[in-house]
Amino acid sequence: MALPEPLPSDPHAGGRLFGDLLIAPSFKEAAGALALDFRQEHGFPPLYQLGLVAPDVEVAVSELEREGIHGFAVTVGRPQTWEEDGGSKAFSGKLALAVHEGLELELLEPGEGSDFYRSGLDPGGAIALHHLGFLVPDIDVWTETMTRAGQRTWVRGSLVSPRVTVRFAYVDTRRDAGIIVEFISVAIGGKPVRRSLLGMGALSRR
Repeated sequence: MALPEPLPSDPHAGGRLFGDLLIAPSFKEAAGALALDFRQEHGFPPLYQLGLVAPDVEVAVSELEREGIHGFAVTVGRPQTWEEDGGSKAFSGKLALAVHEGLELELLEPGEGSDFYRSGLDPGGAIALHHLGFLVPDIDVWTETMTRAGQRTWVRGSLVSPRVTVRFAYVDTRRDAGIIVEFISVAIGGKPVRRSLLGMGALSRR
């Protein structure tokens, strides 16, 4: 099956800035409505994460703390693997994680070695919605499901420590869902778990 070509970069991920969700009457309902028809059509698990991009993570964290969102864990590093459109790249960057109203917020800088996150920046410097994340036991099952549905796997990667392995895959579902989706699997000691990075003790809390 021929997969769709990459769409032109959309800096607002379907026109949505994170601030739009924060000012909604119900943040959780507004977030839960994102790409809902697409998610229901394909039997997605519950929404787990909102992926956000900003020019500077530290500045963005301070901005969100003023909005009452606290508990960010900030880290800098390089995934062990990063495969983009079938080619290997050496990506590195900074991210911050927090939980807000039951959803994990992943705040990302553009990083170096790939334009994947950079292309999602808001021209005005606001925090932009980049992707929706879903915690799953096996990312391969979901990327194969999306391939059969005509969607393109854009990026695959892994984060590995002595006991913890995180695998992730970004699928370009913008054509049908209006936003990128990410599938995330976490294994501790080789056993899949449904657990946030915030619970692993591997990141420094702000």
